[in-house]
Amino acid sequence: MREPTFLILTALAGRALHGYGLIQEVSALSGGDVVLGAGTLYGALDRLVEQGLIAVDREEAVEGRLRRYYRLTDPGAAALAKEVQRLQRHTRAAAERLQKRGPVTA
Repeated sequence: MREPTFLILTALAGRALHGYGLIQEVSALSGGDVVLGAGTLYGALDRLVEQGLIAVDREEAVEGRLRRYYRLTDPGAAALAKEVQRLQRHTRAAAERLQKRGPVTA
């Protein structure tokens, strides 16, 4: 799973969000390392909806514009949990090898 997908699913694990809210949440979750452009985000959202990992939760009109909210589906939560487990395994392996290596100086 690519990092933007992981962060989008993570953002939606807490609550339904609209596009701009997702952009802000992904940036916050990544400490500003990942900043999604609108084109990238909406392409990813379309793909994730098609894969059944997220779904449209609701739509509302705000200042004459349609705002679509997305939510994490059960298959999406399962995919996110699987990815969390994978990343934890990799993190443990890296930490163990670094510990064996000894102190690291910057």
